[in-house]
Amino acid sequence: MEQEILKVENLTKKFRLSLRQRKIEKTAAKEKIAVNGLSFSVNEGEIYGLLGPNGAGKTTTLRTIATLIRPDGGDVYVGGASVVHDPGAVRRQIGFLTGDLKLEEFFTPGYLFDFFSELHGIPADVARERKKYLFDKFGINAFAEVKVGDLSTGMKQKASLVISIVHDPKIIVFDEPTNGLDVLTARTVTDFLEELKKDKKTVLLSTHIFSLVEKLCDRVGIIIDGKMICEDRLDVLTAEKNLEDVFFDVYRTVKGDIV
Repeated sequence: MEQEILKVENLTKKFRLSLRQRKIEKTAAKEKIAVNGLSFSVNEGEIYGLLGPNGAGKTTTLRTIATLIRPDGGDVYVGGASVVHDPGAVRRQIGFLTGDLKLEEFFTPGYLFDFFSELHGIPADVARERKKYLFDKFGINAFAEVKVGDLSTGMKQKASLVISIVHDPKIIVFDEPTNGLDVLTARTVTDFLEELKKDKKTVLLSTHIFSLVEKLCDRVGIIIDGKMICEDRLDVLTAEKNLEDVFFDVYRTVKGDIV
């Protein structure tokens, strides 16, 4: 029986627009509704793909789940813990990786891994074993004592990924994890996602790569203008068309022809 482990409930988030932002977006509105009454859930052990065009509210949603942003309305529950009322309990259960994640460039991957392991209260012997496993897996050993600022973009992303999961979280949230990566590093991240799937980890994934979603995801939700427009099992959505065609059909229905 499927068991819900993450629930987004009527989530709303607004941002104030500066005069410059209003000019760029050609609007007189002083606020932008990034997420508009969004609701969906993720079951334990599944990979859920969140799709949407730029500006749809995907990143805002994922950052709210990760407790980096406080919602204006609604709530998110992770393992029963609320991001509004008990964000600490939420953070203990999740790992969050985004292509925009910036590590402090003065420190090394080795130091940062040890620091965050201690911050999460991981026993030293467990942290050592996990560090060895992850650094071996992602080829970080040779760069463990190199300052982050001197690493390549791909190696920075690998280090970010490893540090985001030092505590072996139950739920992993990925926001465009392969964005801007070279093909080899992107493949390493994709292989890791496949391993998480085999290990029955719960993953919430936002990406523009349809083939990645088709390869990995159990269910898919399509959001436009901060609202859930379409949601179903991947095999149901793609019974007659590939996912890319399904996505653009949904987009045309909501927004009209694509320019």
